[in-house]
Amino acid sequence: MSLQVIMFSVFAIGAVASAVFTITRKNPVASAMSLVAHFFMLTGLYLTMQAQFVAAVQVLVYAGAIMVLVVFVIMLLNVGKEPPHPDRSGLRTTLGSLMALVLAVMIGIAVIARPTGRMDLSPKAIEIGTTEAIGQSLFTTYLFPFEAVSLLLLAALIGSVILAKRHVKEG
Repeated sequence: MSLQVIMFSVFAIGAVASAVFTITRKNPVASAMSLVAHFFMLTGLYLTMQAQFVAAVQVLVYAGAIMVLVVFVIMLLNVGKEPPHPDRSGLRTTLGSLMALVLAVMIGIAVIARPTGRMDLSPKAIEIGTTEAIGQSLFTTYLFPFEAVSLLLLAALIGSVILAKRHVKEG
């Protein structure tokens, strides 16, 4: 096995583990930190697929900005202890166990199966994932959708400013 396959496997296992920790933690801060770990595992996956720009955006936007917002919301909500819920584990436990079994069988099949070579990276993968190639594509082939999204974001920004000013005047 090549180093790329080994690193991809390590990051994939880390991504699955951190995703499971994100949804199973009772403490919201621990869940948010598991989500940060998941974002970094996804960054590693992008790097193994030669998508450097997407990996950089993943770190800057998601692991940086979005997680800061999530942590601020958790702090602002001042989440206290939840009252205990009654134990209704019958159907949920059965379905969860069944789904875990199906997932284990699928992972086992993927590990045992012989690779066909159809999933290999393109020889131009290193060139395609660069900032220059993405910029070239954005400003030539996808110029109209890029500008449409920028206008949509501008309209959302103007709308949020108007709503915020209206709220300030009423109070």
